[in-house]
Amino acid sequence: MKSISPNLMVYNVNDTIEYYKQYFNFELIKTVPEDKNFQWAMMRNGNVTIMFQSCDSLKNELPHFEDFEPGGTFTLFIIGENIKKLYNNLKDDIEIVSDLKETFYDMIEFTFRDLNGYLITLAEPLK
Repeated sequence: MKSISPNLMVYNVNDTIEYYKQYFNFELIKTVPEDKNFQWAMMRNGNVTIMFQSCDSLKNELPHFEDFEPGGTFTLFIIGENIKKLYNNLKDDIEIVSDLKETFYDMIEFTFRDLNGYLITLAEPLK
């Protein structure tokens, strides 16, 4: 194995693209279709790549998802830089579910809930 790129089910791909651009500086790499109302998108920030697929599109492709909605028990743990600064810039604009803290495994991190209900932890090794 060489990498992992989660494909997250989302309510609205266009809104999700804007959210990740605005708050986390993700870059849009590819979409389907190429314009208008996207059903799927790939975004990247540094070495982190995430795909977003609309509920309808994913449920059509994989009927197993028929009974599921975005969010749920899936979480992401992303290691980055300048986590304190990022936290301070975002804490009033996004839903923080776990404030900035130092952990027993030598990280500083915080967790937020994105617009689709996913819990994402952003962390940085303590120096």
